[in-house]
Amino acid sequence: MHSGKVVGSLDPRRAALAEQLRQLLAAWAGQQQPTAATTGNLLRRGAKAATGGGVGNELLDALLAVGNKALDCGYDDELNLTLLITDAVLTLRKNSRAGWRLRARLLEAMGLPTAAVEAYERYLDLTSEDGFGVRARVTGIRTAQERRGELLSVLRRDVPAAASFTERPPTEAWSEGLQAHADGDWDGAQARLVGALLTMDRIEAPEQDFQEALSQYLDLATAGHGRPTPGFIETVALFAEQRRNRMRGPLEDPLFGGVQWLTLGEFRNQIAGKSTCLIANSGKVGASSMGSEIDGYDLVVRFNSYKLDPVHTGKRTDIHVTIHKHGFNWDQPVTTRLVFGGLSGDWKYSLRNRLVPGAQQYLGDETLRWPVRNIGNIGSDVWPGIPTSGFNMLWLLDFLDVSPALDLIGFDFYESGAYRIDAAMKMPITSVHEYTSEKAWVMERAQSVSGMRISLR
Repeated sequence: MHSGKVVGSLDPRRAALAEQLRQLLAAWAGQQQPTAATTGNLLRRGAKAATGGGVGNELLDALLAVGNKALDCGYDDELNLTLLITDAVLTLRKNSRAGWRLRARLLEAMGLPTAAVEAYERYLDLTSEDGFGVRARVTGIRTAQERRGELLSVLRRDVPAAASFTERPPTEAWSEGLQAHADGDWDGAQARLVGALLTMDRIEAPEQDFQEALSQYLDLATAGHGRPTPGFIETVALFAEQRRNRMRGPLEDPLFGGVQWLTLGEFRNQIAGKSTCLIANSGKVGASSMGSEIDGYDLVVRFNSYKLDPVHTGKRTDIHVTIHKHGFNWDQPVTTRLVFGGLSGDWKYSLRNRLVPGAQQYLGDETLRWPVRNIGNIGSDVWPGIPTSGFNMLWLLDFLDVSPALDLIGFDFYESGAYRIDAAMKMPITSVHEYTSEKAWVMERAQSVSGMRISLR
């Protein structure tokens, strides 16, 4: 079993994978007694490994969790493990949305963009709510492939001698091209290098290998070979455009509808003196009949994949707080959207790819990116778990201390289950958060507790 290779690993990604593998075995033990041989059979033969063909949702979710952690590792062994898992899941459930999305992400990681698009489209066919930004991802991949094709057409046109080297193994032509460049023969080097690139395209070499070779060719082409030609300038522009689209997709409105950025101080001024309620995505809220009371607050704050039912949840959302990794409800009109994230680069990437122009008037800037860690300077030595979106927001509001009423409604820390939009209901309640610690923090500061309402002010 793969867990033997990752247990005790110093790589935190492999350690996380090992934990998910243990949870998979625990889930499977609930269905039958596992052994090393039968565990391997589950991954290798999918549905055929299940006794009587019956596999429950808990086991499928555990399989998908392992697949996602393995994909995060990025190593060949782990990618192969993810491939086995997607084979198993899609054999068991051919219409598994999570299975098709994982398969698409895997194919991207393997350098197979065309196949990845096909898998992403299967996922989109099965869902009406694109909370993970898959449509934008598909558009970006397709646009990148179009620009790549245009780039290769320019190379064929400007380096006609490359045609003589397109029937040879690309590694051989590439090696000869590098040697010709070292010998000072740029014309001979260029013909061989471009010939190798054209061959890599024809034989559908992995995308990462092609991009690495293309980048190296452009580096060599700019290294002292005279003034750039119009064709070379066009090639560089197409290279940049296809890389940019592959990373983030096309941006139709770079200003996102004229959104105004909010600093920490500006956000404080925006909420000062206003009664505020934070609404949990919990089962209790979904059956609360508190809609009119919730809408009576000056500010209503909701989180991530919130679901609206006017009778129970109220109908207003003034501030949408979300983790950057998920794209649920980013299209819902709100006054202010706060997007939280631990890594600045990943946070910026998500903003570029997920923000919907015109869906928000104000957007928190980097001073509001990760309140508990960056504003409070509360490190992992003090708070080891990853703070939830709800806790980051509550901590921020408590820290600013400008709300005459600050109430939490329905916060039972998922004891009553989740109440989310349908596309998010399959998402597990993650174990990386310290719900027990967050609950203790809240109760230490509670001024009163009445029914579903916890009042901090």
